[in-house]
Amino acid sequence: MDYSQTLQLPKTKFPMRANLPKREPDIQDFWEKNDVYAKLQERAKAEGRPRFILHDGPPYANGHIHIGTGMNKVLKDIVIRSRTMDGYWAPYVPGWDTHGLPIEQQVIKNLKLDRHRMDILDFRRHCHEYALKFVDVQRNEFIRLGVWGDWSDPYLTLTPAYEAKQIEVFGQMAAKGYIYKGLKPVYWCADCETALAEAEIEYRDKDSSSIYVAFPVKDDQGLGLAGHQVLIWTTTPWTIPANMAIALHPDLEYTLLSTPKGNMLVAKELARHVAEELELSEVTTTGSWQGRDLEGVVTRHPLVDRESPLILGDHVTLEQGTGCVHTAPGHGLEDYEVGVRYGLEVYAPVDSKGVFTAEAGRYEGMKLEPANKEIIADLEKSGHLLGVGAMTHQYPHCWRCKKPVVFRATEQWFASVEGFRQEALEAIRRVQWVPSWGIDRITNMVRERNDWCISRQRVWGVPIPIFYCEDCGEAIINEETIASIVAIFGREGSSAWFAHPAEELLPDGYRCPHCQGSRFSKEKDTMDVWFDSGTSHVAVLTQRDELAWPADLYLEGSDQHRGWFQSSLLTSVATLGEPPYKAVLTHGFIVDAEGKKMSKSLGNVIAPAEVINKYGADVFRLWAASADYRADVRVSEDILRQVSEAYRRIRNTCRFILGNLGDFQPEDIPLDKMPEVDRWALHRLQGLIERTTQAYREYDFHLVYHALHNFCSVDMSSFYLDVLKDRLYCDAPSSLSRRSAQQTIYQILKTLVLLMAPILVHTAEEVWQCLPEEEPSVHLVQWPQPNHQLLDEELAERWDVLMDVRKEAARALEQSRVDKLIGSSNEGAVDVYANEDVISSLRPLSEELAGLFIVSQARLHPLSEAPADALRSEKGHLAVKVTQAPGQKCPRCWRYYEEIVEETLCPRCTEALATR
Repeated sequence: MDYSQTLQLPKTKFPMRANLPKREPDIQDFWEKNDVYAKLQERAKAEGRPRFILHDGPPYANGHIHIGTGMNKVLKDIVIRSRTMDGYWAPYVPGWDTHGLPIEQQVIKNLKLDRHRMDILDFRRHCHEYALKFVDVQRNEFIRLGVWGDWSDPYLTLTPAYEAKQIEVFGQMAAKGYIYKGLKPVYWCADCETALAEAEIEYRDKDSSSIYVAFPVKDDQGLGLAGHQVLIWTTTPWTIPANMAIALHPDLEYTLLSTPKGNMLVAKELARHVAEELELSEVTTTGSWQGRDLEGVVTRHPLVDRESPLILGDHVTLEQGTGCVHTAPGHGLEDYEVGVRYGLEVYAPVDSKGVFTAEAGRYEGMKLEPANKEIIADLEKSGHLLGVGAMTHQYPHCWRCKKPVVFRATEQWFASVEGFRQEALEAIRRVQWVPSWGIDRITNMVRERNDWCISRQRVWGVPIPIFYCEDCGEAIINEETIASIVAIFGREGSSAWFAHPAEELLPDGYRCPHCQGSRFSKEKDTMDVWFDSGTSHVAVLTQRDELAWPADLYLEGSDQHRGWFQSSLLTSVATLGEPPYKAVLTHGFIVDAEGKKMSKSLGNVIAPAEVINKYGADVFRLWAASADYRADVRVSEDILRQVSEAYRRIRNTCRFILGNLGDFQPEDIPLDKMPEVDRWALHRLQGLIERTTQAYREYDFHLVYHALHNFCSVDMSSFYLDVLKDRLYCDAPSSLSRRSAQQTIYQILKTLVLLMAPILVHTAEEVWQCLPEEEPSVHLVQWPQPNHQLLDEELAERWDVLMDVRKEAARALEQSRVDKLIGSSNEGAVDVYANEDVISSLRPLSEELAGLFIVSQARLHPLSEAPADALRSEKGHLAVKVTQAPGQKCPRCWRYYEEIVEETLCPRCTEALATR
């Protein structure tokens, strides 16, 4: 007789091969056809659940998503789904940043346009179309990742309603006196021809010429410096024509360095360093002055007929150079600030393309880098160049074109951060920062930051809503003008600024409040895109009924401490006095296995589409959850394979359980009737619920990953399910032991699926559809709650002992297989020799030990009776002896019994067949 036909072997339609790239779109079609996301929102609202609002930081709509963008959206989706399952109403409105330089550059590049020769409205139309095109592209890519949200109605920074709200915020800041126009140095990209904000700057290595230049003393104020020189050092020779002064630190000591090239004033502590750098021999120092004593000494510019006075500044350090700092107020912020105190001219003879203007004399028409060589040569001819070298240093670069930027004084519009800095610093302390070091990072940035340059010399953006009176030249912005623009932009969008003359944008019959003039022009600059996205908390959260202000959470990369987190904070505090978020969570950057930044040139870039097409979105999501994303997150083909293997273990656990539930009928089996191993499994399950729920709440998704994976691979596959096979396959179908096993694994699977659902969204749905549940989707169900009746610490302690013994038994069985004593573990009999504590713990389980060890026989003995050849534990508290199991092998269950009934079957199998 073929006894295998009498066994209850696993049967399920749930496939072993996940084939996620093909199966996931079908699951997404199921969600869409059944409108699951909308039903979830309706149910949460109807039930009156408390709201949880994660406000989406808008990515740029200028290309396909990259792996960092994909990870960010997945993390947000895990938050939204887990909060929803935790009993909240958590609507998610995705958004896109659709203005600015990144989109302009792509339009110019792809369509080969010359924006300077195009009609502004035509160019803006091309930008608008390009942005919407990639909104659609990225939307589909995010949906493919399994991210849920209001994809049919996202927020876009180019919509009229959004732009109108942005103008309103700008007007509120202007009304409070926070908006002003000033001539001061800003980061300037000559390649992009626009000012940049600090958030648009990246620091990269740059090779620069470093020079030592002598400025002859013209008026020593009677301090004994006549006929001597003041020595400066700089890495930007092109700024020498713009020099207006030399800054000293008031508290530093200065001395004359006596050299064959003349005597030169330097900071005393740097004299030796300067002598070494200039390769000067036999030098001495003479004289000593405090910096403050030298204020007012006048030197002569080495190239221009102009004086350069000595001034004082606390920014002077001894880190590099000579302690005498070349000061060009038109080309450096610290230079500008100290220059303002001394009334120095803000002189910057450089145009928007990084070319010297006519003011630069003989350097007119030269680009800055080539001009460096000319200026160095002229300094050498004049005898003022005392040293020249080269150095590689960190230098600001444009975030888009990756070219070095310059500091260039131009007239720009600024938001006066100084006007509400203290209020912003206090607001930061009212926010939860995750990880906790985030509070120090943003506090330092806000404390040290300069006023916010908010104007850009571009056309694809929201115009700065300021008019100029043609008669008196005054800038005009007030409540009346803002209200008019808000109304027009709300109807037509911001292109109305370029489509209409000023008079049509202003209220009918408007007159200049300064001179009563009636002729006006418009500001040509547009707003910084960080102002666009920085006002989203008002333009989105306060404009949708399902949302609420402030947001419960912002979640972005750590670079947003100086970007979106900060611009949102500043606009919110300036206008509303409060932060726009209750909590801020940051994640690190994506790096390769060696910790190197993703780069096309290094060939280590992995696109989300590659991962999805090979492994599926659920493996991508599992990878995103698996790392502690608060630090940089590593990804590589090897890492993805490891995650894929972890996914396979979780999936196979689900599949095994499903295979053994084919004839399952739900019932309530009293706890005291269940085998102790089932009670142990349910106890472990409650711990899993508690750990994962807490980890989700604290955004520790890597702990969820490890908890689920360990539960499936260690608690389930390596032990419980392995032990359970004998009962599930061989016991009578209606026996209490088998029904208890099925009831237990059903509870385990249902719970497991719910706990994995925020991460493995497709797989959880696939499993759910195989379960006898009323809810049509797993994502409509809330978290399982721990059942404290199933928690049994006394049982858990006893089973900790058992697991320790089982580990030693497994080691002994493996040695017996190596020694050819047994083949399968069922051929073995195990004798355990242990101290009284261990035996007393195991005695209540003595009848179950053989099944738990997966052997045919197991006996307990005092440790003192252990034979010499027993395998002893490292601790010495127990020993295990394996022998061949006595009796005959049952052909149905393959265990060995000394008592075999009719047709060579064991008693258990005989009874099972009789009840079939």
